[in-house]
Amino acid sequence: MEKTTPATEIVVGIDTHKRTHTAVALNSLGARLGSTTVPVSREGYRQLEAWARTFGAVRAFGIEGTGCYGAGLSRVLRDAGYRVLEVNRPDRSARRRHGKDDPLDAEAAARAVLSGQATAEPKAGTGSVEMIRHLTVARDAAVKAKTQAMLTLKSIIVSAPAELREQLESISGEMTLARQLAALRPGRITSPTASAKAALKAIARRWLALKAEIGNHDRELDVLVAASAPDLIAAPGIATVTAAEMLLLVGDNPERIRSEGALAKLCGVCPIPASSGQTNRHRLNRGGNRQANAALHRVVVTRMRRHQPTIDYVARRTKEGMAMKEIMRCLKRYVAREIFGLLCRPRQTAPTAA
Repeated sequence: MEKTTPATEIVVGIDTHKRTHTAVALNSLGARLGSTTVPVSREGYRQLEAWARTFGAVRAFGIEGTGCYGAGLSRVLRDAGYRVLEVNRPDRSARRRHGKDDPLDAEAAARAVLSGQATAEPKAGTGSVEMIRHLTVARDAAVKAKTQAMLTLKSIIVSAPAELREQLESISGEMTLARQLAALRPGRITSPTASAKAALKAIARRWLALKAEIGNHDRELDVLVAASAPDLIAAPGIATVTAAEMLLLVGDNPERIRSEGALAKLCGVCPIPASSGQTNRHRLNRGGNRQANAALHRVVVTRMRRHQPTIDYVARRTKEGMAMKEIMRCLKRYVAREIFGLLCRPRQTAPTAA
């Protein structure tokens, strides 16, 4: 552990890992005061907090990976009343030039906070949105495994013996096919037909179990999302899965998103300048949270089919000569503005009567 003369106000940068966290303290002038490494535990968090206080008042903690390895530390520091900022991973070109070292990464995190480059507040992760995130992760994994199971079933059927293949190819509907395959009786595995039946039966039962699991997750998500964002669910074209994605983007502390433009940038629906010389134009944004962008895309597609104001807007913009990609980008921007008003804008209290 390194240590020098204490300063009056400091900034602490932390490079997080699975088993240890490395911290570096800088004073207000950018001078390095010391570094330390603590274990990932509640006792290690207390050691880190006490070590930081020995240098002076802590202006802010800059933590890399607040949604992963640094989630526990960021919650403890926020609960203790410290200001915690999320720091992005150092760019790879800098790492190629200067190498990879935990104290260097922690110092880079502290300098990002000191220079004002790191301004994003991490998600709280202590309320209903964190519960929605857990169920969404489990549901997405089950959906992916269910799709893979059905693809495996169909590949086995294609290469199965002719008699079994002809019998199964006439079945239409995934549920009907899975149920019939789950009821197969392969018997002793003494032929390719018996082995194919055994494999199909096992995979079909897995598919049915995953479908039941997804149904359970959907029911739980319906309850949680309806309780967390009833106004969002009531908006046209926004279903439970879409509302869950937007809640995950915002987090349990929506006040950290200060404007609708910031939310649009997080969703990747703000235009990016692409001007050069006498050419003035914009291009579509390929950044941002792609799951949130896909959720907005689903809302826009649904409204373009069933929402009359959206249908009229598309017709008017098409008559003006605007391309469909740009029309959808504008619609996504409008939906992001609507979602910001429903989730992030502080609620106005009703005036009391005199």
